[in-house]
Amino acid sequence: MIEQYVVELREIDAAEVPLVGGKAAQLGALSRIDGIRVPGGFCVTTDAFRRVTAQARSLDELLDELARSDPDDRETIRTLSARIRRTIEETAVPADLAAAITGALARLGEHVACAVRSSATAEDLPTASFAGQHDSYLNVVGPTAVLRHIRGCWASLFTERAVTYRQRNGVDHRTVRMAVVVQRMVLPLAAGVLFTADPVTGDRKAATVDAGLGLGEALVSGLVNPDVFKVRNGEVVARTIAAKRRAVHAPASGGTREAGADAERRERPALTDAQVVRLVELGRRIEARLGGPQDIEWCLADDGFHIVQSRPITTLFPVPEAGDEDPHVYVSVGHQQMMTDPLKPLGLSMWRLTAMTPMHEAGGRLFVDVTRRLASPASRAGLLDVIGRGDPLVRNALETVLDRDGFVPSLPDSGPGGPPAGGVGGAPAPVATDPAVVAELVERSQASIAALERGIRTKTGPALFDFLLEAFEEHRRVLGDPLSIQVIMAGMEATWWLNDHLEEWLGEKNAADTLTLSAPGNVTSEMGLALLDVADVIRPYPEVVAFLRETEDEDFLDGLAGLAGGTEARDAVEAYLDRYGMRCAGEIDITRPRWRERPLTLVPAILDNVRNFAPGAAARRFEQGRQRAGEKERDVLARLRALPDGDRKADETQRMIDRVRTFVGYREYPKYGIVSRYFVYKQALLEEAERLARAGVLREKEDVFYLTFQEFHDVVRTHRVDQRLIRRRRDEFRSFQALTPPRVLTSDGEAVTGAYRRDDVPDGALVGLPVSAGTVEGRARVVLDMAEADLEAGDILVTTFTDPSWSPLFVGIAGLVTEVGGLMTHGAVIAREYGLPAVVGVERATRLIRDGQRIRVRGTDGYVEILA
Repeated sequence: MIEQYVVELREIDAAEVPLVGGKAAQLGALSRIDGIRVPGGFCVTTDAFRRVTAQARSLDELLDELARSDPDDRETIRTLSARIRRTIEETAVPADLAAAITGALARLGEHVACAVRSSATAEDLPTASFAGQHDSYLNVVGPTAVLRHIRGCWASLFTERAVTYRQRNGVDHRTVRMAVVVQRMVLPLAAGVLFTADPVTGDRKAATVDAGLGLGEALVSGLVNPDVFKVRNGEVVARTIAAKRRAVHAPASGGTREAGADAERRERPALTDAQVVRLVELGRRIEARLGGPQDIEWCLADDGFHIVQSRPITTLFPVPEAGDEDPHVYVSVGHQQMMTDPLKPLGLSMWRLTAMTPMHEAGGRLFVDVTRRLASPASRAGLLDVIGRGDPLVRNALETVLDRDGFVPSLPDSGPGGPPAGGVGGAPAPVATDPAVVAELVERSQASIAALERGIRTKTGPALFDFLLEAFEEHRRVLGDPLSIQVIMAGMEATWWLNDHLEEWLGEKNAADTLTLSAPGNVTSEMGLALLDVADVIRPYPEVVAFLRETEDEDFLDGLAGLAGGTEARDAVEAYLDRYGMRCAGEIDITRPRWRERPLTLVPAILDNVRNFAPGAAARRFEQGRQRAGEKERDVLARLRALPDGDRKADETQRMIDRVRTFVGYREYPKYGIVSRYFVYKQALLEEAERLARAGVLREKEDVFYLTFQEFHDVVRTHRVDQRLIRRRRDEFRSFQALTPPRVLTSDGEAVTGAYRRDDVPDGALVGLPVSAGTVEGRARVVLDMAEADLEAGDILVTTFTDPSWSPLFVGIAGLVTEVGGLMTHGAVIAREYGLPAVVGVERATRLIRDGQRIRVRGTDGYVEILA
C-alpha cells in the first residue's frame, strides 16, 4: 500500500477517518456543501504519524505500560503520558516527509499565518466527540514553526486528559492515530460556537449561538463571557449580551495576544440579529448534510462567515422515530420499570414483542407515545392522575408541555383515562376481597410457564422462533388478564384510599405504609427474606464462610463439596436459585446475566446477612411486621370510632385494610412471571446461539445480543451474519451508556425536566417523593452495582434505581434513597413491606450524597438532609 502523507482538504472524503482523522474528514465534507466557506488548507495524514512514531523505539514499551495501568491511578497516567509526549516531540521528521509538508505549505503561501490543528481518528465521531482533548495552535507563521507545532499535535494524542478520556470511553490507545490539519488563518472580527440544537434541553428546533470579539480562543478558555442568542423558526427569541472587556487577537509576528476590547464595541452585540439568523441558516444546511445536530465553530471576517469545525453533539438524547412530522410526547418506560440503563438490541426487541403497549426506541431505551391520551381532556385527566400518584416529576413535565400553546393538539374525548404509559389498558371492575382470587392468578401463571417449558424443549432452528412468536401471544394474554389487572388496581386504589382518607380524618400521612407491613404473597419481599434463610444455613460453618469471602469463581458452588457444611450450603443456594435464579439487576433486558448464570452476584449479600443477623431473622422480621400492622390497624380504628360518624368511617377503613392486605402483595407477581418466562426464552435462544458459534457463523454466542429478534431469526435461517452491524451496535451501545434518559421527551428532542412543586422542604435538603413513612439517620452507602455492596446494619442505601433484584439488600439496611422511582415501583413497595423509610425520585442523589456521609431520610415528608 502506497503511503500518503499530505492531502488537500477539498479532496478529503468524509469516509476517510482512518487516514485523516475525524476533524479533517468533517472539514472535507464541509468544504463540499454549497454556500459553506472553509478556510483552505491540507491534512498531514495518519500515515505520517505512523512513520514518525515507528522511529521511536521506546514507544511500544511505554504503550504497554500505559495499557497495564489502573485508569484511576492518575499519577501513573500523568507520568507515562508525559514520557510518551516527550518521546514523540523529540523524534525527527524524515526529510522526505518534511519536504511534502513544506511543499503543501508553499502552495498555501509559505509565510501565510496558519492554524495547526489536531485530527485524531477517534475525534469528532458520532458517538464521542473528544472535544478539547488534543492540542491545536493558532497563527503559526513559517515552515519551521509549522513543523514544530505538527509534532506538538502528534504528541497531544497522549495528554493526560486525552488518555483518561479514551479509557473512560473504551478506546484502545494503540488503535488511535493522529493526523494534523494545517489551514489558512482567518483573522476574525468575531468568533464563537453554534449549536444547531439546544445543548441543555436537547430541543432540535432551537439553535444557540455563542459569540465574542476576536478569536474564539477567548470563549473556549473562559477569558470572557459570550453573547448568547437563541433562535427558533428563523427568529432570535432570546439574547444575553455580555460586557466585552477583553479579546484575543492574532498579531503579525505569530501566536495570540490578549488585549482590551475596543471601547466602542464593549457594550454592543458581537453579531447583529440578522447575522445570527444567517449563521443559523448555514448551520441548518450543515446539519442536513452531515445527518444530525452539530457543534460548529465559526468566525466572521469582512467577507462573511467561515466554518472552521463541525462535530456531532454527542450528548443529546436521540429522538424516537415517529414516521411523521406531527408533534409527539413520549414517556420513559425505564423510569417505571426501574431500569434506566440502555438495553441491548435483542433486549429491546424482545420487550417490545411481549409488551401490551406499542413502544418506541431511542438511545437504547423504550418510550411510550402518550400524545393522543394527552390530547383528549378525559383521557388526559386520568393519565395525569395515575402518573402523578406514581411519579410527580413525570406529571409536572407533561403539564409543562401541555402549557405550551399548540404543541399537543386538542382532540374530542375518546374515552376515560387509563393507567400510566407502559402499563395495561382497561378500567378495572370491582373484584371481591378474597385471597382465593390471588391464589387462582398465581396458579394460572405457574401453569402457563410450565406449558412454555414443556413446549420449548424440542424446538430448534427456525421452528424455535415460530414457537416463540406464539409464546409471546400467550405472554401478552397472561400480562393482560383482566382479573390480574383488577387485583393490581384494587390493591393500589385501596392504598390511595387509606392514605387520602386517614390524612383527612386523622391528619396522618401515609398510614398505609404501616398497614401493609408483611402483607402476604409478596414474591419480591419473600425473595429478600429467603436469602436470610440461606445465611442461616451457612453461618454455622466457618470454612464455608471463609471460602465465600475469598472466592471469585462463578462455579464456586462446585468448590463447596469438600468443605464441612459445604453440601448443606450448596443445597441452600441451589434451592434459592431454583426459585429466584431468573432474576438479576436490569432484568427487563433479556441479555442481562441472571443469578443462575452468575450466582457469585449473591455472595456479598449472603455474607452481609451472615455477619449482620442472628439465626431466624427472616421469620422474626416477617412476624414483627405483621404485628406492627395489626397494632396500627387497631389504633387507627379506635381513633376513627371516637370521631363524629366514627363507626361508618371505621367500618369503611376496615374494609379497605382487608382489601389492601389481600391484594397489595400480588402487585409484584406479574413481574416475577414475566422474568420467569424471559429466562425460559433466553436459555433456548442461547442454545441456538451456541450452535451458530460452533458452526463458525458467530464469533461468540453473545453476538446475538446485538441483533433484534427478527435479525437473529434471519441468521438462524440463512447462516449469514453482518459482522459490521454487530460491531456498530456494540459501539452504539457503549455510547448509549453515557446518556441519561429523560422522564419525558418530545419529538423536537427536548428532554422535559419535571419539578416538585413544594414549599415545605428545609433549605439545603434534597427533595423527592415520600414512598415509605418514617425517619431514620445513618451512614449513606452509595452503591451503583449490587454485586459490590458492602453494607452494615443501620446503613442507608443510596442508588440510582432498584428493581426487584435489589430486594435481598433491603433486609439489612435502615433506609432507602433512589434517583428514580415512584409510589408503586418495586423499591417503594418493598421498602414499605420491610418498614424502611424511603424517598425516591431524588435527582442526582448518587452525586450529591457522598459515600459514608451521615444523612437523615424523611420518608413521611419526602426529603433527605445531609448531616455531615
